Amino acid sequence: MEMEPPNRLVLSPEPGALELTEGNVESALHQLYYDPDMDHKNVAQKWLTQAQTSTQAWQFCWPLLGPDKLPEIQFFGASTLHTKISRHWADLPIDQHQTLRMQLLSHISHFSKGPKMVLTRLCVALASLALHTIPQAWPRAVSDMVLVFQPEKTGSGNQSGAGDVGGAGEMELNNHSHCLALLELLTVLPEELQSCRLPQGRRAQLREALAGEWTVVCPLLRQLLQKQEAPSQVKERCLRCLSSWVGLDIPLHGESEGLLQDCFAALSDPELFNTAVETIVCAISQPDCQRYTDALVNLMPLVLGLHDQLKAAARDGDMETSHGICRIAVALGETHSRTLLEQVQHWQGYLSLVNMILFCTSIPGHYPVSETTSSLTLTFWYTLQDDILSFEEDRRTVYLQVYRPVYLQLVDILLEKSHFPSEQDYISWSSDDKELFRIYRVDISDTLMYVYEILGAELLSNLYDRLGQLLMATEGPAAWQDIEALLFGFQSIAETIDVNYSDVIPGLIGLIPRISISNIQLADTVMYTIGSLAEWLADHPLMLGCVVPMVLQGLVKAELSVSSVSTLKRICRECRHDLAPYAPDIMTVSQDVLAKEIHKSSQCMWLMQGLGFLLSALPVEEILGRLTLLITPHIQTLDTLAHQEVRTETPSPTTKLSIIHILGMLSSLFTTLDIRGQDQGSEGTIPAQTRTNPVSFLTTLSSLLSIVVILQQVFTLIQNVLSKWLSDPEVVKAVCGVFDRSVKTLLRDFAPMVPQLSEMLGQIYTTCPQASALDLTCQMVRIFTGEKDHLGPIKHLIELVTSTTQSIFQQGPSEHPDIVESFMQLHAEALKREPGLYRSEHLDVKSLFYCGILALKFPETPTAKSACLFFAELVCHCVDIPPIGQVLHRDGKLLIQTILEAVGGQSPHCLTEHFSQVLFCLNRHCHTLLSQWLKEGLHVPGFPTAQISMEQKDTFNQQLLREQSNKRHVVEIVNEFSLLCRGLQGPTGHSADY
Repeated sequence: MEMEPPNRLVLSPEPGALELTEGNVESALHQLYYDPDMDHKNVAQKWLTQAQTSTQAWQFCWPLLGPDKLPEIQFFGASTLHTKISRHWADLPIDQHQTLRMQLLSHISHFSKGPKMVLTRLCVALASLALHTIPQAWPRAVSDMVLVFQPEKTGSGNQSGAGDVGGAGEMELNNHSHCLALLELLTVLPEELQSCRLPQGRRAQLREALAGEWTVVCPLLRQLLQKQEAPSQVKERCLRCLSSWVGLDIPLHGESEGLLQDCFAALSDPELFNTAVETIVCAISQPDCQRYTDALVNLMPLVLGLHDQLKAAARDGDMETSHGICRIAVALGETHSRTLLEQVQHWQGYLSLVNMILFCTSIPGHYPVSETTSSLTLTFWYTLQDDILSFEEDRRTVYLQVYRPVYLQLVDILLEKSHFPSEQDYISWSSDDKELFRIYRVDISDTLMYVYEILGAELLSNLYDRLGQLLMATEGPAAWQDIEALLFGFQSIAETIDVNYSDVIPGLIGLIPRISISNIQLADTVMYTIGSLAEWLADHPLMLGCVVPMVLQGLVKAELSVSSVSTLKRICRECRHDLAPYAPDIMTVSQDVLAKEIHKSSQCMWLMQGLGFLLSALPVEEILGRLTLLITPHIQTLDTLAHQEVRTETPSPTTKLSIIHILGMLSSLFTTLDIRGQDQGSEGTIPAQTRTNPVSFLTTLSSLLSIVVILQQVFTLIQNVLSKWLSDPEVVKAVCGVFDRSVKTLLRDFAPMVPQLSEMLGQIYTTCPQASALDLTCQMVRIFTGEKDHLGPIKHLIELVTSTTQSIFQQGPSEHPDIVESFMQLHAEALKREPGLYRSEHLDVKSLFYCGILALKFPETPTAKSACLFFAELVCHCVDIPPIGQVLHRDGKLLIQTILEAVGGQSPHCLTEHFSQVLFCLNRHCHTLLSQWLKEGLHVPGFPTAQISMEQKDTFNQQLLREQSNKRHVVEIVNEFSLLCRGLQGPTGHSADY
């Protein structure tokens, strides 16, 4: 049956523009559901939403629930009732509360046979009404609902009314629609309490009141679950009802314990199995259950009684059943691990439960294709070991004796579960299944790390012995999956645990070259295992000869790209001071794979970073030669690409990607290349021991200057590239990346290139403003503004980028928060390093001030934070820099107004500390002016918000002005003021509200 399309109304978004009648609401609903025009749908949606909030909604909702109406219309009527009751309860006169309750009860009775969606909304509406009237006006709400909806007894008269509260009669199952309606109502009542917005005190009052009604609900649910002839639909609703009520922290003893046992009985019914599992898990996962130790202990036999059913399900491949039983076992064992461990007299029962969970972990099959149960248990093993290790020493020792054998079995199981399937089967897996298996192995890796906390060195010895047996076996080669799993176990532990003192690692390093690698997965794991031992190799450099050749063999294979490159990078980083004997081979193989383009771009970047580490540790006299050999081919390629682009009219996308790739590799190299060594000074000076040795000093200086010469060659090529790509943001960012890393590496030795780079940055930024160019400018300010020889070019660059950025602010900066953020950071750094720049008539401080005001109002947190940093530095120079003092005298009130508005609620509360920093600086450097500005601003009624009183503003003013030395105290004062402005009472417990 379709809704008949009446004449379509031309709806205005405002309800007042059209009379709120039953017919008009139906027309609007038809327009919402059936009009193909989205604009018409949106107008109807807005009109109907506002109609629901109107006063007339109390009247027009009832006709919409008529039996002749379509379900869509009836649903809207029921939803309108819920909206009015939940949000506009105060609009309804008290003398109409009883009438509304009776109407709802009557309609719920009428809709007890459906439609289900209408019945549910009416039940939610009555639940909302109950929450408004419990306990004062409707103290026995639940009892009354049970009485109202109990079916007629055989031979009885009419159904009881809402006010006829008497003894509870036996529920007749031949009229189970009323029974289902009652269960739906009882289910949504706690859910409505959880979802509605209530003051904390009122919520606690309602929870207590409803929990008191549990004595009515619990016997009803038990009666229905125990009735053999009760339909499955009724029993399922009972189970769902229990799930809803356990969230109220109902006691888990007495009749409640019996009800939970009834839920276990329901597991034998295939139709109820899944719902019963959800209910049991929900009930025993409540943390409050730990108060009922006896009930938890009594549950253990019930859970253990499912073991045979679990074994049968695992044997028959019944994943649904095994999954459900496992969830129950894990919920009890994990949620209440410590509580059950403490029941020493029941240690055998809990040990049996642990073994049952161990069986779940070992369920046959490959996750996630043929089993999905084992993954549910992994967090349990962490919880158990954590609880065992948290006991005092005597008890911990006893528990370790009991559970160490279990964890030894767990190791075997986890290694087995981490096995790859056969190559033929693995190829048939979908990409989603392969990804799930990868994540599953990561979880197993984490679990093995926790197992190590229990077993310690015994675990590594166990893995080593088994690997040795496999590799030394004479009867034939072992399955590659077995070897891979053992290496995976070693890798899992070595990634996070310090294995430097393990006596089996030397043997493992000696075994690795004996592995016959015939499979990609095995080769990957070999690489990752070597990488995980990089720190150990740094302490045992003699063993590098066993593994470096294997890593280089992997480096030439594209299928091992990620594992081999990441492993080489880790070795170069951790062992760089001992790699000199292997440097020629590493450099040769690396240059070869880069030339042959074996690896993807991201792996090439990693490789260049690794080579940067390697080169940094070589003798200074070797660095330049190897560096030249490494980058010359790429410089030549860049030269070819640059000239190729100059000759063409239209830039090529392929060429662009190649250019960005080469620039990225150079950036990556300079990120880790550190010729001075790790002990360089903070300002980039050559170490003292090098300066006092004339030969070393000259060699180092020569190498640094030679690198600058190389960079100058690159600079010329980059200028050619920019002649075609100056307006391309990605190319410009890559260019800035090269020089940003170069400046950080060479520091003051980059000085010869400062004029060239300053000129190029000015050209870049005026053509294509980008945050990366500003960040590089900031880097140069940080290093070179203290040197008079370089101040001129940098000063001119700052003036140029400032002028360009101010034009962006005039056009509207909201689309460029990254530029605004970097611009504020640049000027904060310049004010800190060389405030004299702001005496220049070419630097418009007033305009800069207004740019900062706009930046403070940005919704992006990093941008507003940078603006606060800028103003904190600016205010510090209000006395010694006249232009700054003048603009603060003239426009400082605007700054205070902006900060107060932000603190008052216009900016995220997390920025309060940064705004406090600006106020602190103003108080120290402009105290008198700040006092005046605060007085003028805070005395405006309703400013910064209407939430705060004049008395509270005066208190804030006095507290702030008194504090000129304790920055932390200022933060606390401003934070308290901010919370008051936002309608909160104080700094405790409100983090979720903002």
